[in-house]
Amino acid sequence: MFQLLQFLRDSIDRIEIRDREMALLIYRLIPSQCPFARDVKLFGRLLFRIPPLCKLNPLYEQLMGLRFRATCYLVDQCGMDLLALG
Repeated sequence: MFQLLQFLRDSIDRIEIRDREMALLIYRLIPSQCPFARDVKLFGRLLFRIPPLCKLNPLYEQLMGLRFRATCYLVDQCGMDLLALG
């Protein structure tokens, strides 16, 4: 199991961003922050908080690194304004 995870980590780390379409796809598919953190409220009062579980994902660091590389490519190589993308 550990060997499979290490293989996946290494594979993600080796992905090279070479074109705009690939970088945009990665940028749009991988969220910039964990989408699972939630506050559960009832009548405006906080009942409980669900913590972000992304750090439990064994590929979290590699996915964030891949998104960062895609973002850098779009800004540095393509001259895109990512705030305009939304």
